[in-house]
Amino acid sequence: MLQVTSQPSGGSAGSGSSTTPSQKTQPSGPKVRKSVSSRIHEAVKAIALCHNVTPVYESLGAVNGETESAEADQDFSDDNRTYQASSPDEVALVRWTESVGLTLVNRDLTSLQLKTPSGQILSFLILQIFPFTSESKRMGIIVRDESTGEITFYMKGADVAMASIVQYNDWLEEECGNMAREGLRTLVVAKKCLSEEQYQDFENRYNQAKLSIHDRALKVAAVVESLEREMELLCLTGVEDQLQADVRPTLELLRNAGIKIWMLTGDKLETATCIAKSSHLVSRNQDIHVFKPVSNRGEAHLELNAFRRKHDCALVISGDSLEVCLRYYEHELVELACQCPAVVCCRCSPTQKAQIVCLLQQHTDNRTCAIGDGGNDVSMIQAADCGIGIEGKEGKQASLAADFSITQFKHIGRLLMVHGRNSYKRSAALGQFVMHRGMIISTMQAVFSSVFFFASVPLYQGFLMVGYATIYTMFPVFSLVLDQDVKPEMALLYPELYKDLTKGRSLSFKTFLIWVLISIYQGGILMYGALVLFESEFVHVVAISFTALILTELLMVALTVRTWHWLMVVAEFFSLGCYLASLAFLNEYFDLSFITTWPFLWKVSAITLVSCLPLYIIKYLKRKFSPPSYSKLSS
Repeated sequence: MLQVTSQPSGGSAGSGSSTTPSQKTQPSGPKVRKSVSSRIHEAVKAIALCHNVTPVYESLGAVNGETESAEADQDFSDDNRTYQASSPDEVALVRWTESVGLTLVNRDLTSLQLKTPSGQILSFLILQIFPFTSESKRMGIIVRDESTGEITFYMKGADVAMASIVQYNDWLEEECGNMAREGLRTLVVAKKCLSEEQYQDFENRYNQAKLSIHDRALKVAAVVESLEREMELLCLTGVEDQLQADVRPTLELLRNAGIKIWMLTGDKLETATCIAKSSHLVSRNQDIHVFKPVSNRGEAHLELNAFRRKHDCALVISGDSLEVCLRYYEHELVELACQCPAVVCCRCSPTQKAQIVCLLQQHTDNRTCAIGDGGNDVSMIQAADCGIGIEGKEGKQASLAADFSITQFKHIGRLLMVHGRNSYKRSAALGQFVMHRGMIISTMQAVFSSVFFFASVPLYQGFLMVGYATIYTMFPVFSLVLDQDVKPEMALLYPELYKDLTKGRSLSFKTFLIWVLISIYQGGILMYGALVLFESEFVHVVAISFTALILTELLMVALTVRTWHWLMVVAEFFSLGCYLASLAFLNEYFDLSFITTWPFLWKVSAITLVSCLPLYIIKYLKRKFSPPSYSKLSS
């Protein structure tokens, strides 16, 4: 949706549809109608010229490799014409001018060509171009009409930046507010006609400023600002920023998962509030506290006190007010804002977005995740603990700078609820089990050394240590990364499961100490049991204890698994088979005549049973009397 408003001096504001701009004018003679018509023509021409859009043609000759002939015979009415630009808003505006008859057909570094409805080609030379920046919030271009020689300076930008540049009017602020309340992103377009002498004077000063060694940026900005005075206001544009599919249910999913959502945007306050309501970030019946503009410490203190008296309401604050409050009441503002169900920060620059992320990291113990789809979100994404970039019409700057790249906003739900939750659970189980695997054999070595008067004799030597860390236990232990407690569909259906992760129960000091106690208990049982039950030779101690150790590890993996995967079963039997097959070749470590007897089998079975059976009993009782939150869903 695109609205263009063009207003003659002294008239009231008007708005148009996506086909033709309409005007509300004072009734007058034919001369006024002609003036209105010319103003509409100037407004459309300004929108068609003041941009960074480039038309691209995909002709059959270029596809077949005939590049030179294709360029020579380029047809401006080609149906395959597409527009390329860094901002989708600019593409929308150029497409609108095409729909009303003024088409951008060609552009290079020095020229622009427009085609009128009658087929006439209007050529313009690009004399200067001033790109858009987050600080200036506007862009400009100086062009020369080749047919008339007229030099015109066109500029478009945010209303806060353009209000002081354009000539006095009584409708700009009101119309900007009306469009913003409809959720449209507004741009103000203005122009200024320059004589040849004025432009030559400007060009000399501009080139001299660009050659300065000291304070070059400030001098260049000062020269450009000298041109940005008393510009003629042409029109006001409004582009609808449509939400992607399933944004509302995704935000609701994240909110039910216990995730606080802050919306940081550069849009106007009214536009940001409208988008927040349409996306259900702020519910229709929820109270909203709009932070009034503040410029000093006293105003900030009064506004904070007014906000403190409200409960369970969303906060909407502009970047300027936020900067003032953070300067004097940083801790108080962050504390109050974190208690809100939703926070909307509008008119934020890219630097401010990154500062807000860093502020939350400093004042809270929570992890931050920044999600963006444009180049102005890169600094915020890089400042957060986790950055998610969305590939879209804004380009790939955000996705290239982020930790994760997705194509739709709705994919965030599955990324966090399913993959994020499983990653945390699996990493916790795998990390603690790897510690258990190393600690149990360390306990056995400590017990063995203490029994034999702390003699520096290793319990297991050579290939036994290598085999224990690799083929005997590695595959079952690392198969834990395939474990899951609930199915992905259930994790998405019940986002409250993700909320349980904030308690940190899967990986904490408590769970670490539990695994340490398990390792000490099992290591002591295996070693003492082997010393008590061994025969006359020391090699029998090694055979009994090591075999019981391998079986204990395999059984502990089975105890840890919540949902079996066929690769887990393969890993268990493969490791056990590798160990049994290697017994025939490890003559220097095992007595083959002893390990094939019944005493060896029942001793190993007894020790393994004593080390593992109590843990299985404890797990059964815990699941019966204190089941986890996901037990009903998995059943």
